[in-house]
Amino acid sequence: MKLSKNCLLLPCIPAILAAMVSLSLWAQPLEAAETWRVGTPIVTYWAGPAMSDRAARQMAEGGWNLVWCTERDLDLVHRHGLRAQLQDPLLSPASLENATQREKLDAMLRRVKNHPALYSYFIVDEPSAAAFGPLAKLVAYLRQQDPAHLAYINLFPTYATNQQLGTHGDTVQAYERYLDDFIAQVKPDLLSYDHYQFAVGGDTGQYFLNLALVRRSAQRANIPFLHIVQACTWTPSMRVPQPDEMRYLVYTTLAYGAQGISYYVYCHAGHTGGIALPDGTPTPLYHALKVLNRQFVSVARELQPLRSLGVYHMGMLPPGAESLPADSPFRIDPPVSPLDYKPPERVRGLLLGVFGPVDSQPRPQRATHALIVNLDYKAPAQPTLLGPAPLEVFDADSGTWSPAGNSRLTRPLLPGGGLLVRTNRPR
Repeated sequence: MKLSKNCLLLPCIPAILAAMVSLSLWAQPLEAAETWRVGTPIVTYWAGPAMSDRAARQMAEGGWNLVWCTERDLDLVHRHGLRAQLQDPLLSPASLENATQREKLDAMLRRVKNHPALYSYFIVDEPSAAAFGPLAKLVAYLRQQDPAHLAYINLFPTYATNQQLGTHGDTVQAYERYLDDFIAQVKPDLLSYDHYQFAVGGDTGQYFLNLALVRRSAQRANIPFLHIVQACTWTPSMRVPQPDEMRYLVYTTLAYGAQGISYYVYCHAGHTGGIALPDGTPTPLYHALKVLNRQFVSVARELQPLRSLGVYHMGMLPPGAESLPADSPFRIDPPVSPLDYKPPERVRGLLLGVFGPVDSQPRPQRATHALIVNLDYKAPAQPTLLGPAPLEVFDADSGTWSPAGNSRLTRPLLPGGGLLVRTNRPR
């Protein structure tokens, strides 16, 4: 479970902006409002500091683009070019059951829905399936009142108990029912879940299983997904991830086709590691993610108009993993030898996510893009990738493509690192 965050209210709002709010200049009618879209791929966090000028500046400089705040923080967030995820006690199914609370909810929505910083409404973290009915009513109501902004709900991971999920069956059955029920009832615009696997004794074994199940459900529903990953320890049994491990989390998340990533935690009392200390001092993870966040957005933006056609493991095959098919248009030469996998050892080998056009034939053989990832976050790799035609290589730092010269490409990969390539040959 994650801890809720309470943002401190600003002591005052500049007079001119306060006057604009009082005159409802942010709250013009939304008759022609568009429905919510991801836009810039999401980089956010859980359990952060109270919003302040210093915190907002630090987040913007570090490549975070969605921050948690209250209504009175919206102008501050906007000044720093950030998007806001709004927290308010009124964003609860209970508000629809009481006329007075509903009126307050409606008034709040009228005040904020046209604010240029607003991106999403935070609803709840890790609900049981028993809560899906009331949540569905709230999400539908918010979509009716303000279709341009996301109603954000985060789900349990695969290692939640059946009692927590509110479903039954083995791990896969219970979790698939949980996802299916959530999508059928709530009809979300985004799937979000958390999964933390870096234990002191090694890596727990369901990380890729969870990615695979969420990816599959998101594709069936034709919606994007967001992955909350570990950036701290909160108990003696878990460890603080290192920068190379954060790179592994970023690139494996991308290879499975996510359009958002979030880090638990940014900073919170009682948690070691994170992105900043309680006094605001950046940790080593902040400095690592300052680069990785921008790489995530850069790569995810390139993949956004495409469809994830397959995700393949070479080397170790953890639960949920699929091996590379013989007719894959992208291959490794020489092939990676199979390796036995026994958790809690770390997964080693290569990961290949393939992407192609969104059309009526979503077959892996039609892939035009491939993201290759070094699954070993303790050692570099230098694989040779073969494509179906001359390749181009994407520089995630500059956001530019360059020709590789032919269909054969050898490049070094940092521990946990990845590389995006493409071919423009018609499939």
